[in-house]
Amino acid sequence: MTTYFKHHVFFCLNQRENGEECCMNKGAEGAFDYMKSKVKQLKLNGQGKVRVNRAGCLDRCGLGPIIVVYPEAVWYTFVDNEDIDEIVESHLVNGKVVERLVV
Repeated sequence: MTTYFKHHVFFCLNQRENGEECCMNKGAEGAFDYMKSKVKQLKLNGQGKVRVNRAGCLDRCGLGPIIVVYPEAVWYTFVDNEDIDEIVESHLVNGKVVERLVV
């Protein structure tokens, strides 16, 4: 079976009410926009390459912000755009998991 994308990245962009802990309160939207731009800038997007998608709650709120990369099913957390750069370069480009960011 051939997969449509080499890597499919899902960002938890869930917003909880009443100030409950959630990825949206931890900068997930900005990181999503940043990774999507970075992937396009590097021409990594498209069929057979990388797709970056929004996701609802991934149910790991206390560990967030959270992204998951398929088909490897690697769950990452991140702090800033430098972490996103490292995930893009190491995992999406070179196929090497960024162990320090794995949840």
